Amino acid sequence: MDDAPRRTVPIKLNMPSDCEADFHHTKDQFLNCANQTSDWAWRYDDYCITSKAKAEKALYDDLKAEHDLTANLVQKGIRRAIEAVDAGVEKLKEGEKTSQPVFDSWSVVYDKRSATFNADHATLSTVNGRVKADYVLPLEDEREETPFGRYYESDEWDASSATLQYDEHSEDFYLHVTLKNPNYEVDGIERQEATSREEGTENGVVLGVDLNVTGAFAVTSTGKFIGSADYLTHKRNELEKRRGRLQQTGTRSSHLTIQRIGSRFSDWSLDWLHNRVNELLEEAERVNADGVIFENLKHIRENIANGSKFQQWAYAKFVEIAEYKIEDRDLFVDFVSPAYTSQRCSCCGFTHEDNRDDKTFACQKCGYEVNADYNAAKNIAVRYCGYIHRGQKSRGGWAACQSALKSGTLNVNGEFNASAV
Repeated sequence: MDDAPRRTVPIKLNMPSDCEADFHHTKDQFLNCANQTSDWAWRYDDYCITSKAKAEKALYDDLKAEHDLTANLVQKGIRRAIEAVDAGVEKLKEGEKTSQPVFDSWSVVYDKRSATFNADHATLSTVNGRVKADYVLPLEDEREETPFGRYYESDEWDASSATLQYDEHSEDFYLHVTLKNPNYEVDGIERQEATSREEGTENGVVLGVDLNVTGAFAVTSTGKFIGSADYLTHKRNELEKRRGRLQQTGTRSSHLTIQRIGSRFSDWSLDWLHNRVNELLEEAERVNADGVIFENLKHIRENIANGSKFQQWAYAKFVEIAEYKIEDRDLFVDFVSPAYTSQRCSCCGFTHEDNRDDKTFACQKCGYEVNADYNAAKNIAVRYCGYIHRGQKSRGGWAACQSALKSGTLNVNGEFNASAV
């Protein structure tokens, strides 16, 4: 197993306009390879296939003949699907509910056989040959303080792979380059961080996330309020009102308009969720979190069982996008039981239904008052740390765990460590 430390550096690309279509076609074919592999490997009434070698032997020739991708990109599509199927099988073994992986988010995975990483540009394989894409670089006098300067330009770090992503809102391409350093040596706090994050044997830090029907769409245990669930619901209601008016008209033109605005809203919703996930991951990286913890999705569905199917889809899709985007980062996603996270005081632990009143949390015992969703997010992180303390194996393989809070971390013994961030 390659245990070399890794860092991921996002780089905006100045993509040649006449080559953008090539990358979109490449993405479509890459995801198609992954989805066909998922269809083949995920077997409800039999054993799922989790062997990359077996999948490549069975599927590679047909997929290569069907697509214009290079051999390496076809293999990457197969392997990405098998990794997701393998993760799903592990969830089933743990008694968790899951479903067949579906790949619909814009991404293409590259390594050194399908891409070259240069000082100021990359060349990337497409369905129409290799394309040179220049980097949009930070200002030279500010570069040393950026991930690009610290890692990408360092002789000690080597670019090993990358994921190409596309921001549909800004219409920009980003290359998330993964670098590794097998000879990385650090001292003091940095060595402790490297041991925790890369070897995963001692301690880890997790970020709790509470998802909501009203108010902020997501709230973290560090007090980050992400997006507006009210705004998302408002946009959906506007669509439904317009759809209702067009249905009353009943013409062929109105039917086509319904299809068109529905497609536009679906694209907008996905883009909105992608941007909110990006905010969440930025917060996780800011506080050096190792894991992002949600309440299990079954609770989310039950919590809004009488509400909108759209809200259920939005929450599930948000977590799915987070899991996908975390694949190439030094992070993981895990889940906890939702029981009483909204009623428990994150300060003293007292649990009572009267503690919460809509968006206000006021502990009936110690008097602690705070935003209710923020309180719940802290409880989610604390609960996960409790699981590890009682011997449950973490996705990071640690012996202990800490919760990421606004100004530091908290362990299960109530010991607070102030953050240097």
